[in-house]
Amino acid sequence: MQIDPCHAHGRSIRGETMAVSAHVTARTWMTKVPAITATFWVIKVLSTTIGETFADFLAVNVGLGPVVTDALMLAVLVMALVVQFRTTKYTPWIYWLCVVLVSIVGTQITDLFTDDLGVSLYVSSALFAVILAVVFAVWYRQEGTLAITSVDTPRREAFYWAAILTTFALGTAAGDLATEALSLGFRNGVLIFGGLILATWLARRAGASLVLTFWIAYVLTRPLGASLGDLLTQAKDFGGLDLGASVTSILFFAVIVVLVAREQVLAGRHGVAVKGDGPLGGRRRDYAWATAGVAAVLILGSGLSHFHAASSVVDDGAATTAVAGTGVGPKAASARRQVHPTTALGNLSRFAAIIDQVQAKVAKNDLANAKVRVKDLEVAWDDAEAGLKPRDPGKWHQLDDEIDAVLTSLRAGNPSQSDCAATLAALTATLNEFDGV
Repeated sequence: MQIDPCHAHGRSIRGETMAVSAHVTARTWMTKVPAITATFWVIKVLSTTIGETFADFLAVNVGLGPVVTDALMLAVLVMALVVQFRTTKYTPWIYWLCVVLVSIVGTQITDLFTDDLGVSLYVSSALFAVILAVVFAVWYRQEGTLAITSVDTPRREAFYWAAILTTFALGTAAGDLATEALSLGFRNGVLIFGGLILATWLARRAGASLVLTFWIAYVLTRPLGASLGDLLTQAKDFGGLDLGASVTSILFFAVIVVLVAREQVLAGRHGVAVKGDGPLGGRRRDYAWATAGVAAVLILGSGLSHFHAASSVVDDGAATTAVAGTGVGPKAASARRQVHPTTALGNLSRFAAIIDQVQAKVAKNDLANAKVRVKDLEVAWDDAEAGLKPRDPGKWHQLDDEIDAVLTSLRAGNPSQSDCAATLAALTATLNEFDGV
């Protein structure tokens, strides 16, 4: 039987096309990082804030302390990365869990350098920049590319996550340098880092390297997310919307869950390389989902801010009554309630009110209840750090050290009334010293 050459040639072409298509599909499913879309960037920014606030919640609110929290988060990250490396395709919920955990650990690494080892933010920023450059240099030398679309082997994935961890540490250090050491504040931080990301996008549109602009934007989203989180959580006295860390985290987490769930559905249908043409897919729909996520944060955040402000009026009245009943002399109580309205750090009266109550309990040798009440001081001070510290880092560190001394004295294995009273007196003296300056 004769075979038509043209027909045979056609079958050959179709066979080669199918082989190429199968190869592309296999490569697509081996790629274990998401497509870079609008929803990718929204989830990335929101996950940054979740990572930072959750670590603080465990260390301060739950009371695990920084050492236990650091060890716990590192262990959980290792386990999550083991699961990520063992998967054979992009799985959104696993991937984004790793990103959140990397955000936590990256932040903790920077805090370890800055707060525990006393390394300057200038030095730590430069150090992490050098480490990131080394990671990229070795990655490129070994693989010949830094594109995340090529992350389809275990070694490339290892380079990828090493780079991600370093970008979070660098972003944290650079963000803290800008908003704290340079005293720009978180409001300016949102504008500055948001503007830099916009400039990076415009550079990409003008023909700049996709790989270069991606990694620049990835570093910048870390301080942008932190500044945005601070803008929502900080008290209105410090320029924030006063949502509080818990409400902000829940809001961001809800938006992340919705967007990641959509990613999970799309990944199951179409893989990672495309968004698909189904009812949830397509570039326009992706922009719509990303816009809806941002709108939810802004609208719900604004609404919850007004509700929280109304609730705070009642709480402030209760706090004033509580201070009046501490047994402290009228003149001293009045001075402490109204203390420091013009200090460089802002109005510190709410901290002074708690200190009054702790002092009253210590004076009665009620150290057990004083220890319980001082927890409120620790949480409130930690929550207000982003609003206070950029205004005068020197004064903030001095008060922070003295608050730590109070906490240490009350939490000692066998606390001494005289030691507790002495540390509280020193803290009160410093607050009075800062009054008006």
